[in-house]
Amino acid sequence: MKKIVLAATVLLTCSATSALALDAKATKETTASPEKAWAAVGDFCGIASWHPAIIKCVPSTADGHQVRTLSLKGGGTIEEELVSRDDKDMHYTYKILKGPLPVDDYESVISVTPKGDGSMVSWSGTFKAKGASDDDATKTVAGIYEAGVDGIVAKAEN
Repeated sequence: MKKIVLAATVLLTCSATSALALDAKATKETTASPEKAWAAVGDFCGIASWHPAIIKCVPSTADGHQVRTLSLKGGGTIEEELVSRDDKDMHYTYKILKGPLPVDDYESVISVTPKGDGSMVSWSGTFKAKGASDDDATKTVAGIYEAGVDGIVAKAEN
């Protein structure tokens, strides 16, 4: 009986571990003012102007929410919904509705904050791995974020 309880405990622990939320974040300082960096982020479909992996963004609405469909350079699309946006505090939150990324329960925030004479651009998110290891899912998302903040900063400084 003790062996059965121990085996069940191990199985439950392993199952719970894989269900925990993962996170990724990328930040980059820029000499651009917060207002200029936030303008570089642009509207919800502005991502197509600064992220190197996005070739097109098509805006739409679903159930009263802003949605964007992103066409990826390597093929495929990602559909995302805007959860909230605050232009005064310079951040927006969105979630992935569907797409090829190895994640589930994904929610992310892009923000700009004052930093010295310039600003800090941040992109962070939480998610669960889907069809990939936790490490691979985290590396994939972190790579997307790093390319994105680099693109925002480059646009803001030009």
